[in-house]
Amino acid sequence: MALDEPKDSDDSFEVKGLKFVVDKEFMEKAETIKIDFTGMGFHLDSNMEMGQSGCSSCGSGGSCGD
Repeated sequence: MALDEPKDSDDSFEVKGLKFVVDKEFMEKAETIKIDFTGMGFHLDSNMEMGQSGCSSCGSGGSCGD
């Protein structure tokens, strides 16, 4: 996850007043993405394998899926 401006290759979704921008190709593979804030960072769930069981470092400047 990162802050970004929408591109032609993205889809935009608004959920509870928040705007999410997702690459169209990634969204086709993931199908559904669930984002939860755990207090320690963000946790992403989808139908595709992301290589880790969670993203504990996202909220602290780390990266997910390395």
